[in-house]
Amino acid sequence: MKTNRIFLIVLDSFGIGELPDAAEFGDTGSNTLLSVSQSSEFRVPELEALGLFHIDGVCTQKEKGTPMASFARMAEQSKGKDTTIGHWEISGIVTENPLPVYPNGFPKSVIDEFEQKTGKKTICNKPYSGTKVILEYGKEQIETGALIVYTSADSVFQIAAHEEIVPVEQLYQYCETARAMLTGENAVGRVIARPFTGEYPNFTRTQNRRDFSLEPIGTTVLDCLKEAGLDVLSVGKIWDIFTGKGITKRYVAHNNAEGMAAVFEAQKSEFHGLCFINLVDFDMLYGHRNDVDGYARALHEFDEQLKLFLKNMRSDDVLIITADHGCDPATESTDHSREYIPMLIYGETVKHGVNLKTRDCFCDIAATIADVFEIDRFAEKINGTSFWSEVHKEIEDNI
Repeated sequence: MKTNRIFLIVLDSFGIGELPDAAEFGDTGSNTLLSVSQSSEFRVPELEALGLFHIDGVCTQKEKGTPMASFARMAEQSKGKDTTIGHWEISGIVTENPLPVYPNGFPKSVIDEFEQKTGKKTICNKPYSGTKVILEYGKEQIETGALIVYTSADSVFQIAAHEEIVPVEQLYQYCETARAMLTGENAVGRVIARPFTGEYPNFTRTQNRRDFSLEPIGTTVLDCLKEAGLDVLSVGKIWDIFTGKGITKRYVAHNNAEGMAAVFEAQKSEFHGLCFINLVDFDMLYGHRNDVDGYARALHEFDEQLKLFLKNMRSDDVLIITADHGCDPATESTDHSREYIPMLIYGETVKHGVNLKTRDCFCDIAATIADVFEIDRFAEKINGTSFWSEVHKEIEDNI
């Protein structure tokens, strides 16, 4: 039996322990899974049954029985720890040169050009937590109309403004202006619109966030699938991360609930190819806000939805669950963390309990997807080593 559909779900920021080079990124001791597993809200029986706690290095609970899925721990080869680089590597691109970061804010030349092109003054221009920056600068933004420009430990140029002062579509236009000018040595991974509402000091970021990403620097497995005539469905911010490149259908989703609703819609549809999903709440709402219990609750909610997803899987479906980096909510930092990520692969055509050990590149997921769909001649430009032959179980088609 051939696989007809792959569902690739990225639990945004669900790292499982520090990488050997974590100290270079200031992330010694980070372990997102271990931290959230200490919460009383942490209950993930479906992920446990699939084999999450069998993965090398994971020591949150004792192993119980043979996992339903095969599994691996995956190391990041690219030089970074952010969403863009993580997803690019999952799709087959190794980013050898890190994207630029701005621990002291953006150069005056960048700010001057942005202000000149938009006709708007800016305030802040420092690395900041997204919730703190609107608390400390939101009142000034409302009073002056200036744009709050800030960054983080990641390669991002973020623009925040109150929706009643700067309409959302206008904010998007300012972001497009920044995206067009941030090239060369200042080619940040993402320009992010961060609209907010409310009155001081009770400001709230809205779900009208939008990412304006750098176009992928190479060929991805999405490109290969599309070129081979297969479907590539995106859910959530996957479209933004890849600037729509290699995608044939888009499902808009602003949070985990909308994301999983789109997944269930896609699961009922007829397509042949890949459905690539990002579930953003783990990172956006809980990791960056150091909310251990919230992160644990979100994992439990996903686990409940996963139970229904598994029940509705077809015999020719394959599910892959992974992450893109860490964001340990129990550390002092509110930034992403340099961690291993989990990989669980499940389906009727997948063997139970194969320990694929520690893989040295996220790209192995892309290579495996290409292998599953037998598109080798389209996939020569992507990196990674397929593990499909190690986990594939031959099943005869029912006649």
